[in-house]
Amino acid sequence: QVQLVESGGGLVQAGDSLRLSCAASGRTFGSPAMGWFRQAPGKEREFVAAISWSGGRTYYADSVKGRFTISRDNAKNTVYLQMNSLKAEDTAVYYCAAARQLTTVAGTYDYWGQGTQVTVSS
Repeated sequence: QVQLVESGGGLVQAGDSLRLSCAASGRTFGSPAMGWFRQAPGKEREFVAAISWSGGRTYYADSVKGRFTISRDNAKNTVYLQMNSLKAEDTAVYYCAAARQLTTVAGTYDYWGQGTQVTVSS
């Protein structure tokens, strides 16, 4: 069983930055890829970014490309999402998740955190 705990969310103004963290604990399956997803009120959960176990491959949603950066520190069992130039439309609950392979599809992720709220005021 894997436990994922997100932190770092909060209320910021448009143009500000935030860094989200996701700490993993428990027994994992091999070398998991990690992803970040978000869900805004009244909308479906959407893919944000994903990173391979080695960190050598990353995927981003078009809406965040150039503004968000995903990274990981396997020694600390932690994944990060650096979010710059935040916009009001980035407001959502952000979730981290673990998968056996690098993927952008939420349904292929096996473990999920509880989420952290990010609110961007315009």
